[in-house]
Amino acid sequence: MLRPKTINCRGTLLSLEKPVVMGILNITPDSFSDGGQFLDEKTATKQCEKMLSEGATIIDIGAVSTRPFADEVSFEEEKKRLLSVFPNLVKTFPKAIFSVDTFRSEIAKIAVNEGASMINDISGGQADEAMFKTIGILQVPYVMMHTQGMPQTMQVEPKYDDVMNELILFFSKQIASAHQAEMLDIIVDPGFGFGKNLEHNYEILGKLERFQILEKPVMVGLSRKSMIRNLLNVDIENSLNGTTVANTIALLKGANILRVHDVKETIEILKITEKL
Repeated sequence: MLRPKTINCRGTLLSLEKPVVMGILNITPDSFSDGGQFLDEKTATKQCEKMLSEGATIIDIGAVSTRPFADEVSFEEEKKRLLSVFPNLVKTFPKAIFSVDTFRSEIAKIAVNEGASMINDISGGQADEAMFKTIGILQVPYVMMHTQGMPQTMQVEPKYDDVMNELILFFSKQIASAHQAEMLDIIVDPGFGFGKNLEHNYEILGKLERFQILEKPVMVGLSRKSMIRNLLNVDIENSLNGTTVANTIALLKGANILRVHDVKETIEILKITEKL
């Protein structure tokens, strides 16, 4: 089954014929892995430079933590955090492709106006009914992630009758709505850890190739998540090895974009799997 091989990032055609790495840059005080580390221009710029030099193709900026049970953040606070760091990153790295992680359409507008080339929405259009129309106007690639509930509630006993069928049905409906809004480049993300328990997460990973029926690129975010830590009984600092294994499986099952904290190690996975 053929899937799009390129996405148009504001005039830059990004090929997904070979998988690429999206580096995570959280400008938040409470993200589960790197919260509080990159809150100002200096530290954020240094980390961005590091990830780009290690081989990241996209840098994903998050101004709101979406870890389970995270506190809600107002629109004004999200905007303040984003504008305190992001414009300088765009200025410093003018050739970089930046994604902004937000579920608010007004933040998406601000982000694209400041130089973002992609929007990464954890709610897949569920949190803000204006998001699809906004992306249709902005004409930037859109990551449509699945979640069952928002971060404050999503991990309170998530339930599915058939998790894979329900996710594919969700994406089918949302993609149809997105096309009606004249959105062009859509990337699907199954949302590991977002309204899924351990068994749900590993069933999705084991059947990841089924998402190819949607004929859209697939992004996965497995980096240092609880599905790895809890299974292996390790903390965040010791979860890189498990992350590497999970990302390798995702690549072999057709993932196009790996969203990660550890770019250097992920690039090594790409080189080895490509050699196969």
